Parts: sequence; structure tokens; C-alpha cells
Amino acid sequence: MRRLLRGALAFAAAAATLLLMNIPRRAFGSEAPKANHFDSHGVTLQYTVEGEGPPVILIHGLYSSGQMNWRAPGITRDLAKHYQVITLDVRGHGGSDKPTEESAYGIELVEDVVRLMDHLKIQKAHIVGYSMGGMITMKLLTRHPQRVQSAIVGGMGWFRQGSPLQEIWHNMPERNVRSTPPACARSLGALAVTDDEVKAIHLPVTVVVGDRDPVRSLYVVPLQQLRPDWKVTMIEDVGHINCIIKPQFREAISSWLASQKGP
Repeated sequence: MRRLLRGALAFAAAAATLLLMNIPRRAFGSEAPKANHFDSHGVTLQYTVEGEGPPVILIHGLYSSGQMNWRAPGITRDLAKHYQVITLDVRGHGGSDKPTEESAYGIELVEDVVRLMDHLKIQKAHIVGYSMGGMITMKLLTRHPQRVQSAIVGGMGWFRQGSPLQEIWHNMPERNVRSTPPACARSLGALAVTDDEVKAIHLPVTVVVGDRDPVRSLYVVPLQQLRPDWKVTMIEDVGHINCIIKPQFREAISSWLASQKGP
């Protein structure tokens, strides 16, 4: 239990630290496109769209944003050359509304993705999630598989239903980082999935994780044991914080998407 607690706290601390990283200005590439907004069950969410081609939805990590997680490291810029890239600011983050009730998060984080697709009239999309975004992606695969073309689970693996990690997340110390309400982190236990749900996924899925990331032992190794058919790409000499800024991370995403047929 103590090892799990240390790992979960390290995960949350890494997510918070990610916001404070000094990413070089040149990493932002061209200016961000105009932000758009839509109503998701009473909560206004911010998103951007750029590029043309098969739709790819990017879901960022806890305490981050679409700008920080995807645009700053150059991922959005590279993908927009070949895809319609949709970057969502998860509720409680970035330019989206920040409700304070725990009931406003949890499964709502998953349903927001589907509502965004409905808003944009997209039937299926490739989903790329990192950290908390990986949790959302895994839950999306079990709840709405018909809306997913393929999935990349980055910096995350199997958040198991019934795991002590659920209770640990629910009892996380109050941490209001960059105005993200503590209720968001405390709701993440609702994103856990069962072994039967993971086994029932019949969609193309791959995992990308840093070889020094505590997530690897907490979530990825159990997933490999359950789904040995899912390819896991290890990014060498990086942890949870700096994985997204490595060229190998961008290359892994691009390579996977290129191997998939468009919707």
C-alpha cells in the first residue's frame, strides 16, 4: 500500500511539475489557432482544431492543458500536417470551465470527449491520451468503442477496478494547481476498468511510456500481463514529466497513426 501511495503521489506531483517546466519558446512553433468553445452538459469546454485529414483527438494530463501537453512540445504542429487535430482542454483545466463538485468530473471526463465528437459531427476518431488523458482514453474504449478508430495510451496503462489506487486517488491531499479544483483528481477513481472490460477491447491500441516513469510498474506492467498483444513503446531515459518533449514520443505517435487506416 505504501508503494502504491508513493507512486500515486509521484504521479500527481509529476503532473503538477509538468506545468512549471521551462519549455523553450521555439517549441511552440506557429501561433495556436483560435480557441473554440462548446457546451458539454452545462460545462463550457475549450478546444482547437487544425489541419486536415483523419480526425485525431488529443487529451492532456492532470493539471496540464492542450497547449502545454501537446502544442508546446511540437506534437500538434507535426500531426496537423497529415491529420485534423482536435485538442481538448479537459474540464477543470486550461480555458475550460472549472466546476468544484466531484460529481462534475469522473465519468463526465469521458463523456466530454463523445460530446465534442458529436459537436464536430465526427463519428470516429483516433484518440491519444497522456497521463490522466490515458485514463480517460481507456475508459472511453470500454464505454464507447464504436467512436474510436484507434487509441494511444501515453504515460498510463491499466487503472484496475478494485485496485487500492482507486482509494488513494479519492483521498489525495487537496491540491489546487493552476486553478484546477481538487475534485478533479479525487474523481479519477471512477475511470478504473475491470479485467473483463480490458479483455473485451477489440480495437487497435498501443502504449507509450518512459522507462523511468513510475506509471510503468503501477499501470503498464499489469496491462502487459493482461493484454500482451498490445505493443508497448518504451522511451529511454525519461520519466513521467519529460516524456512528452522527447522526439521519440512524437515519432511513436506519428508512426502508430500512419499504420492505421483512416475513418
